[in-house]
Amino acid sequence: MAQLLDPEPAIRLVQAADAPLLARPYFADGTPSPITRSLAQVPELLDVTLPFIGAALGASALDERTKEIVILRASAVMECRYCVATHTVVALDCGLTAQEVAALRGNGAPQGFADGRERALIAWTEAVAAGRGSVEDACLDALREHFDEPAVVELTLVAATTLMLNRYASALRLPAAQATLARLREEGLA
Repeated sequence: MAQLLDPEPAIRLVQAADAPLLARPYFADGTPSPITRSLAQVPELLDVTLPFIGAALGASALDERTKEIVILRASAVMECRYCVATHTVVALDCGLTAQEVAALRGNGAPQGFADGRERALIAWTEAVAAGRGSVEDACLDALREHFDEPAVVELTLVAATTLMLNRYASALRLPAAQATLARLREEGLA
């Protein structure tokens, strides 16, 4: 797993005082995330990207735990420091144990998931995140044993959206928020 200490960002993260007019609403409640602050350089993309991310990764028929397993495992496979750090905290807050989080963040196949549903979910996530071309039928069949087709579609979109964010955050070397890093230290996961 990549170190969580961040190098300097590759681009300037917009500050509230410098935010373009169309981006200012995103700064109204304080300091937004590094993703938002980077996208503020192109407000017309900010207005379409953030609602999409919110819809794909936000509340839905899938429970938070399931989504966070996908997000955290895909981010670990892709070695995205920003997303692993950020979603470690989210995963803990939605009920994953520190041991489960550590397993999902690790380099090998995550151990400690006795539930067949979650093992199939992790295998699917790894196949989507690390693979090329189609996912093998056996992996898809194992997922379908536990999830109906709408859930399979949504899980795949959660993984794909995470991959997009992983590449974005890694390419631009976005830093994790200081509060996130402090929480990771507090939990012994830094």
